Amino acid sequence: MGTTILSDLGTEILIPVCALIGIGFALVQWVIVSKVTVSTDGKSSSSGAGADGKNGYAESLIEEEEGINDHSVVHKCAEIQNAIAEGATSFLFTEYQYVGVFMVAFAILIFLFLGSVEGFSTKSQACTYDSSKMCKPALATAVFSTISFLLGAVTSVISGFLGMKIATYANARTTLEARKGVGKAFIVAFRSGAVMGFLLAANGLLVLYIAINLFKLYYGDDWEGLFEAITGYGLGGSSMALFGRVGGGIYTKAADVGADLVGKVERNIPEDDPRNPAVIADNVGDNVGDIAGMGSDLFGSYAESSCAALVVASISSFGVNHEFTAMLYPLLISSVGILVCLLTTLFATDFFEVKAVKEIEPALKKQLVISTVLMTIGIALVSWIALPSTFTIFNFGIQKEVQSWQLFLCVGVGLWAGLIIGFVTEYYTSNAYSPVQDVADSCRTGAATNIIFGLALGYKSVIIPIFAIAISIFVSFSFAAMYGIAVAALGMLSTIATGLAIDAYGPISDNAGGIAEMAGMSHRIRERTDALDAAGNTTAAIGKGFAIGSAALVSLALFGAFVSRAGISTVDVLTPKVFIGLLVGAMLPYWFSAMTMKSVGSAALKMVEEVRRQFNTIPGLMEGTAKPDYANCVKISTDASIKEMIPPGALVMLTPLIVGILFGVETLSGVLAGSLVSGVQIAISASNTGGAWDNAKKYIEAGASEHAKTLGPKGSDPHKAAVIGDTVGDPLKDTSGPSLNILIKLMAVESLVFAPFFATHGGLLFKMF
Repeated sequence: MGTTILSDLGTEILIPVCALIGIGFALVQWVIVSKVTVSTDGKSSSSGAGADGKNGYAESLIEEEEGINDHSVVHKCAEIQNAIAEGATSFLFTEYQYVGVFMVAFAILIFLFLGSVEGFSTKSQACTYDSSKMCKPALATAVFSTISFLLGAVTSVISGFLGMKIATYANARTTLEARKGVGKAFIVAFRSGAVMGFLLAANGLLVLYIAINLFKLYYGDDWEGLFEAITGYGLGGSSMALFGRVGGGIYTKAADVGADLVGKVERNIPEDDPRNPAVIADNVGDNVGDIAGMGSDLFGSYAESSCAALVVASISSFGVNHEFTAMLYPLLISSVGILVCLLTTLFATDFFEVKAVKEIEPALKKQLVISTVLMTIGIALVSWIALPSTFTIFNFGIQKEVQSWQLFLCVGVGLWAGLIIGFVTEYYTSNAYSPVQDVADSCRTGAATNIIFGLALGYKSVIIPIFAIAISIFVSFSFAAMYGIAVAALGMLSTIATGLAIDAYGPISDNAGGIAEMAGMSHRIRERTDALDAAGNTTAAIGKGFAIGSAALVSLALFGAFVSRAGISTVDVLTPKVFIGLLVGAMLPYWFSAMTMKSVGSAALKMVEEVRRQFNTIPGLMEGTAKPDYANCVKISTDASIKEMIPPGALVMLTPLIVGILFGVETLSGVLAGSLVSGVQIAISASNTGGAWDNAKKYIEAGASEHAKTLGPKGSDPHKAAVIGDTVGDPLKDTSGPSLNILIKLMAVESLVFAPFFATHGGLLFKMF
């Protein structure tokens, strides 16, 4: 088959070195952010000497009228930051206690199910795909799958937690820097996002690489068994992400809806007003939902696409001939991705400086374009040095001959499809373009027309992303079968560090705006943080677009690996077993969305009652002479989200097990296909509808254009209609939509992990008749 230019030793050095560079870069960014001090001793927010003014510290300050040397403002910011950080930490600890119990229980389940495939025998067995060879016993797969599941789960939890810590550390620093100008605040928020992006990408890669090398000590030449056991890593990552996303999403939206309905609509006070009892809970929610949830979610996607590619590669010529460098091609792509993202980040922080409000969104969009262009070169390089010129890829029982340039095209197609999805999402959710402006305009005639226009926009925004996903599937499958689809998903996620940096930037800016309002800073500063936040809203929608697009590809690749592992030769839609699975699978995203939406609704109801109670019973609250009871609102959100995240989580985790055991692998293959097809559509439309409503409201509030001025100001009838649309869209864009991409990936990876058990013992109902 030919040798590779990069030696096995080179691969063993390159991957961990790139991961460590990523971690090092994240720490450097963190040190720079920490130079902005949030304390009232001596000088205000500009300690740290001997650095250039560009990084947002150590420069002479002229704007006295902004209250830059006002210690009381800095002190207030520090207080608010502490309250947000405490709320977020206590929520995540409570959530992780519940999730930890589930993790242990599910790990035991994996061990029992997979161990029972051969009756817990310790004898070697014939290999699944090549019965002439002997492989390690099924019991070994059970043990190592359980270990990799726990590894993935712990890494996912740590990723989410670190992200939240960094975000709560950076929010007040962004607010304080906004006093010097929008450019300084942008850099602090963006650097903090980069800390999270690089830590997550590097940790995910490093843990996976170490796990493969440790497992190899036992498995030796049995690569088929080794990489089958590694799939547990993806399952662990995504199962934690599910609870993080759903729990965090319910928390943040219960607080947000409660704060908006009573504060803005009933009491006519501005967003993030310190008199609003739910305001701290709302800001905590941004960190636990959008940061910790998103971090775990993208880590899960990354882990699963790597696992799907490795499983298929292990039964192709790479695995059969033990070509270590070619085998780790997916990890090499991620390694180069970290270096590419590092270079891309420097464009935003060091090479070009944001000076005006209108430069914020283009600066973030440039990040996507630059990383995609550079990554295309990176992929070409990796494909040239790490792949033999020709090789074979397993394609449902036969080996298909593939050339290295074809694999480069597969990864490239995924990468560029991601960019297209990102830009289409931006077009439909940014208030710089006509779709959102039309939605804002429809608010003239009330909330009903706003809702109609918003829903139509969401449905319409599905068209181009679906074509992009369809074309990338067709191209990559034609070239390299299921392996092509898995590496296309990896291509889309290869710039994950930049994607996450842009994504985390949004909630950090949102929090910064909230802190500015609560600390009573001037109108000009609030305008700057609002501008940062509006750009962050659009980039968050772009991040969700990436997550959903990659989830579709990952899910399909895992589906292919599952079908191969379960020994199904073809999935025939015309057989009743498969067709009933398709119908039920297509229904699951609706059931899941109904659960999450209703959870947000019932939690918001409790929040609204509590906020009303405080306004009615605490004397002097509206006048600003008394302080509200923030802690009670935080407690309501925490309790509601922990309780409500369990049913949707159970639905996703138990469906594959019940279907596989009772109805067998054919019906399960139908369920997976059905949930993939309907889940992607609902996820895209829900995310974009919610994003559009939110930005339509911000468009009216900002009043930046003549058109917007005719709809405003805050408190006008069109503005009230926009607030209602935004409130309806909140659970869509931050709870149901983003959680759906985890549903489609998680069911597929879970089916793959349990495939040996389902293939041997599944389909009990059909066996009876």
